[in-house]
Amino acid sequence: MAAHHVALSVLILAVPLLAPSGLVAAEPWPLCGDSGEYNDKSQYQANLNLVAAALPKNASASPNLFATAEAGAVPEKVTALALCRGDASSRACSSCLVNAFANLPNVCPGSKEAVIYYDACMLRYSDVQFLSADDSGPLGVELTCTVRNDANATSEPGRYQRAVATLMNATADYAAYNSTRRYATGQADLDREFPKVYSWAQCTPDLTPGRCRDCLAQLIAQLPVQFTDSIGGRLLGPRCSFEYETKPFINGPVMVQLPATSASSGAPGPAVAPTSATAEGRKYSVPGMVLIILLPTIAAINLIVWLFSWRRRRQALAKAKQPDPNYSTDEAEDMESVESMLIDISTLRAATEDFAESNKLGKGGFGPVYKGTLLNGDEIAVKRMSKSSTQGVEELKNELALVAKLKHKNLVRLVGVCLEQQERLLIYEFVPNRSLDLILFADEAKRQKLDWETRFKIINGVARGLQYLHEDSQLKVIHRDLKASNVLLDMNMNPKISDFGLAKIFGRDQTQGVTNRVIGTYGYMAPEYVMRGNYSVKSDAFSFGVLVLEIMTGKKNRDCYNSQQSQDLLTTVWEHWVAETVLEVVDPCMNKSFSESDALRCIHVGLLCIQGNPADRPMMSTVAMMLGSNTFSLPTPSKPAFYTTNDGANSSTGSSVSIPSVQARS
Repeated sequence: MAAHHVALSVLILAVPLLAPSGLVAAEPWPLCGDSGEYNDKSQYQANLNLVAAALPKNASASPNLFATAEAGAVPEKVTALALCRGDASSRACSSCLVNAFANLPNVCPGSKEAVIYYDACMLRYSDVQFLSADDSGPLGVELTCTVRNDANATSEPGRYQRAVATLMNATADYAAYNSTRRYATGQADLDREFPKVYSWAQCTPDLTPGRCRDCLAQLIAQLPVQFTDSIGGRLLGPRCSFEYETKPFINGPVMVQLPATSASSGAPGPAVAPTSATAEGRKYSVPGMVLIILLPTIAAINLIVWLFSWRRRRQALAKAKQPDPNYSTDEAEDMESVESMLIDISTLRAATEDFAESNKLGKGGFGPVYKGTLLNGDEIAVKRMSKSSTQGVEELKNELALVAKLKHKNLVRLVGVCLEQQERLLIYEFVPNRSLDLILFADEAKRQKLDWETRFKIINGVARGLQYLHEDSQLKVIHRDLKASNVLLDMNMNPKISDFGLAKIFGRDQTQGVTNRVIGTYGYMAPEYVMRGNYSVKSDAFSFGVLVLEIMTGKKNRDCYNSQQSQDLLTTVWEHWVAETVLEVVDPCMNKSFSESDALRCIHVGLLCIQGNPADRPMMSTVAMMLGSNTFSLPTPSKPAFYTTNDGANSSTGSSVSIPSVQARS
């Protein structure tokens, strides 16, 4: 764009409020350029028709809801870009872009350069090449459309805008550095006047994390200029966009949650402060609103998602107990997907030496696991369902249907399945360092090798894996059986969450499930799950908190309601925390090779995750921020669930708790 200046006729730049209800002017919001003109019989029109026929289909079929296209030759060449909002369904994305192609030539007649924005999508086409996504490529911020919501103006606009800036910067960080889709949503708790504020930020996924963050920073810098008195608004650009409102407007989970102490602080500071791309380390206590605004970015991780069968995998939600209404399931395609993963029994018998005892890695909840080597040299782990186990059939089906759809560096990878000769076998990648519990609790020599850096890598990796399950994948998955034995360690000690036999899929708007069949592992199950059968992302957070404390102390949590001990691990850590002596319970095997502030932060996060009230436990995206940022101020934890009092009574609220009969796995 720098070499080719395009003057734009901005049809809608500042949109006034139409009604006191708080609704802004109706979509769409087009921008028209004057780089050149074309007519209905021109070659440019013919090229535009070609692009219009392909782009909606390509974008809606993409896992990122994004596509580009080019047609023809200069000077009649058409270059186009389309992006749908990250919470849009494939059908909504396609419909929105079809409408965009139909409407844009009408509102910008004859204009070779034009952009149109809808709630669900945006479309840009031009006779100028603008698709370069490298550091020298244009970000198109001059094509930004501003939409304001001036209803119910706040009595403290300065404080409100500081809170919005904090939330928008955190959301932008997440979109740029934590999501391969370059998409994030957020929420901050404020006060009685505006209890909550919600946010959305998104870039085109072809941008690098740094370029995405730069683009969003340029838009966020307009907050004090464009939205001084606005309780809501959006800046919509062809490469990046953001929006904030006091009412929910996104169909999907919240990825970034800021506590009231962070979001509503009246501490002075700049309204906008773009974040740094790196952090110099993790320190425990760095207070202040300014530092929260200056959240360092969390290291980007490669989420290996939505591979060749993505479209097929998106349709599997209808098989879940609580399906997402935005998707449908085609059973024939699901079967085709399963069949593509079938491995014959003779191959597995040869790989495992006919399931030789010497190749047995261990025994899980539903049968033994064997190591095998395929003819091409790939090592595998074969999970063999016990033939006498009728209960395990449903768990196997659940695990097969679920794990095949999930791809992440911190989740164990499913290689194939075998359903021959009355055998029920799941084949996984082989993870050489086995499970965390075998190192942490069963082998003193190996535990000595778990230095601080390795333990932190495991904690952070498990948090990332859960964050993907809860918030980032197309499915919203509750694991329900997170524990040390279900965390496998690869050659480089990177953690991989395994065993999805008890996992449940949630719909987009579902926050909680209830079951009469409480199955899990003593010591890891959240109180609301044990006592009422309620499970959610917060029950997984509880299990994660227990795991963090186990990793930090080197001790296994004994469930307080099924133990002869007077205190369980949670109580021990809590009492040392209150007495400010918690470093005394840190595993001595680490030999002081850790920063005390880092250890305190991890234990602090663990205690926040095991609080009795599920609402007080953080989302895993927030946990990832807490672990990865030395500027994220942590709230004070409350007494943990199942707190064991001095007289041995179990309590999560100070009163005694009766524990119902449950099925448990050791």
